[in-house]
Amino acid sequence: MKISVELSLYPLDDDFLSIIQDIVKRLNDDSRVNCYTNTMSTQIFGELNDTMTVLTEIIGYSFKQYGKQVFVAKILNSDVEPE
Repeated sequence: MKISVELSLYPLDDDFLSIIQDIVKRLNDDSRVNCYTNTMSTQIFGELNDTMTVLTEIIGYSFKQYGKQVFVAKILNSDVEPE
């Protein structure tokens, strides 16, 4: 089953922009998912298990590396990836 995720990150740090850029780059570099980023969020598309694994890994990395922050995710059980 393919899913679509809209993910937003709000680091509770003065250096928020570099934190967001690191996380977005890591998501874009992961071949298990397809990512599209705009000024408000990153959309992630892929198979359910792969996408959830990528999210678990990136959120765990971000919490350990950067401390307190807020992730907001919307998950749709359909592939709405732009063509």
